This record gives sequence, C-alpha cells and structure tokens, in this order.
Amino acid sequence: MLKALIIFLMLTVIISLFSGLFFLIKDGGKTNRVVNSLAVRVTLSVLLLGVILLSLWQGSLTLHPTP
Repeated sequence: MLKALIIFLMLTVIISLFSGLFFLIKDGGKTNRVVNSLAVRVTLSVLLLGVILLSLWQGSLTLHPTP
C-alpha cells in the first residue's frame, strides 16, 4: 500500500509538470495557471518527501545499502 502511494504521488508530480508545460505553451504565461501548477507540484513533492521520510522513520520502508 505504501509503495502504491509513493508511485501515485510520483505520477501526479509528473502530470503536474507536464500540465504546467502545456499551460505555458498554450497561454504564453499570461494566466496564473502555470503558477498554480507549480504550487501543486511543489506541494505534492513536499508531501512525497514527507511520506518517504515518515515511512523510513517508522520502519515501513527500509534502505538496502550495498555491502
């Protein structure tokens, strides 16, 4: 479940990135949709980082260093 949440958040960040590019090309930067897309992308990225750090702290997600 946790990995599915992480993948979902990564995909939404990528979708937000391309929607911002689309709005920039279509509107030419004249509307606030590019700024809103950037705000959504930053919020999702912070949420993704928080989920990863929290899951590492709780032990739900483990790191596998090379020997």
